[in-house]
Amino acid sequence: MKVPTLVVSLCLLACGFRFARTGMAAEAPRPNIVFIMADDLGYGDLGCYGQKLIPTPNIDRLASEGMRFTQAYAGGPVCAASRAVLMTGLHNGHAPARDNVPHYASYLEDRDVTIAEVLKQAGYQCAGVGKWSLGDAGTVGRAKNQGFDHWFGYLNQDHAHYYFTEYLDDDEGRLALPGNTETRKHYSHDLLTERSLRLIREADSGSPFFLYVAYTVPHFSSRDEDKDGFAVPTTDPFADRDWDERSKKYASMVHMLDQDVGRIVKQIDERGLGGNTLVIFTSDNGGHSTIAKRFNTSGPLRGFKRDLTEGGIRVPFIARWPGTIPAHQTSETVIAFQDMLPTFAELAGAVSPKNIDGISAAQTLLGKPPEERPGYLYWDYGHCRRRYDQAVRWKNWKGIRLGLSSRIQLFDLNADIGEERDVAASHPDVVRQIDAIMKTAAVPSARYPIGQIYRGQPIWKPTALPVPSRR
Repeated sequence: MKVPTLVVSLCLLACGFRFARTGMAAEAPRPNIVFIMADDLGYGDLGCYGQKLIPTPNIDRLASEGMRFTQAYAGGPVCAASRAVLMTGLHNGHAPARDNVPHYASYLEDRDVTIAEVLKQAGYQCAGVGKWSLGDAGTVGRAKNQGFDHWFGYLNQDHAHYYFTEYLDDDEGRLALPGNTETRKHYSHDLLTERSLRLIREADSGSPFFLYVAYTVPHFSSRDEDKDGFAVPTTDPFADRDWDERSKKYASMVHMLDQDVGRIVKQIDERGLGGNTLVIFTSDNGGHSTIAKRFNTSGPLRGFKRDLTEGGIRVPFIARWPGTIPAHQTSETVIAFQDMLPTFAELAGAVSPKNIDGISAAQTLLGKPPEERPGYLYWDYGHCRRRYDQAVRWKNWKGIRLGLSSRIQLFDLNADIGEERDVAASHPDVVRQIDAIMKTAAVPSARYPIGQIYRGQPIWKPTALPVPSRR
């Protein structure tokens, strides 16, 4: 069952995608929340996290004007799992989606409660742009059934890997882009940015809003024509670099991401909303293992996307809220995607669902002294695959088990961020504690049977039947 919707008086604006006024002016202002998430951006891909070859001045400025986290974690090492944790506040061991396959099992159900539903309860209007991954058109799990008033972009995970697509999902219908696969006239990232700017530009400044910008860059392309794995309209400003073409394309995607994050922040500030808008920038998981070594996509971390080492799950995370979050701050507070739901709920004066795994990070954002995180963080990967891996962070300890029959490796992250020295033999008591967590954190699920390799086919294909277009 969904969380009951509070009775809130709304004065709807004439244009269907615009945010609504909540008639709650007598209350203290609550922040607008803009959550921007890249797809497969590594911990080391930004200048403010050590990147040397790809300038990211806009995101770096965002960090200098707010708080940069060095111990922030995605919900999982792959897209759908991480997004399910973000939306529901449940860790990877019992979130609705725990892997990218089988795709039909990744969908949210009516009983699942999302960030958007919690904020909507408090009078927020909620819109999303980009990659959803948690429910196709015609399913209960689609964004419009999960608290979002508007969604533009990709509902289906596989569809999101086509940058020159023939259509984009647009609320109940689709924005048709006939022939775009061949003409490459419309680059989807540009359309996602334009819609984001439009939503902010035409939002009612008297109403709190939540905008979730789930970009697809710099994820690889699924088109066979893109033999080197990436689809971009141009390799500027790196076209003249003495690099291979794939490196130029990847750098240009990160550059586009940075430029458009800057445009979004500028739009917020030009509307006079900066002082009452929390902007967060992050990535859904670690960078891909095939990214050129020259970029050092994982920075000082070991591993990549799909790994449970830090390189697969520790992500850049920046929060900016002028006048509220102190500028030029670096925080070592451990924070994770499951914390977003209770954090946003606290800031919005909303009620979080019971029995979620996240804890509110609102006090950290407000500059209060950090406290040691209670409990643990948990991830797993390999449902329906050949090997099932588990990882736990407990205090400064990180335990990893690669396969159910394998022993637990143990790392002290305070002294060994690169997870190079296995200290399990020296700390048997910690290993036992982590072993006990691993045995109970993952709740058995018929959707994701461990050890049964998924051999089905993606349910979305480029030739999917069309639905009525909105344009």
